[in-house]
Amino acid sequence: MDRKELKRAAKEIKTEAGVFQIKNTRNGKLFIASTPNLKTINGQQFTLEMGSHMNKALQQDWNTFGKDAFTFAVLEVLEEPETGYFDRKDALKKLETKWLEQLQPYGERGYNPIRENN
Repeated sequence: MDRKELKRAAKEIKTEAGVFQIKNTRNGKLFIASTPNLKTINGQQFTLEMGSHMNKALQQDWNTFGKDAFTFAVLEVLEEPETGYFDRKDALKKLETKWLEQLQPYGERGYNPIRENN
């Protein structure tokens, strides 16, 4: 493939939105988040390795326990309809809320801050 074909092929690859978790296997704490592109999970690990993750408690435990103490997993991929109107951002927020309610990654159980209902 030449460069133009590679670019065209890359554009045709559909990005999947969804919810993922980062789990500390030493203490069981979870960090739950959503992303419009699940391929960015690698970026989460990179920011942790660089010491610049937005979640300070998660970053502190990463620094303490090391990367081998953490696992990364996709919890659910957002299913999008083939046709019709679809609010991807709103659907992704609802999907994240579902997992936050189910897993309760707050306080001693996780790294997520408790959110007020919007």
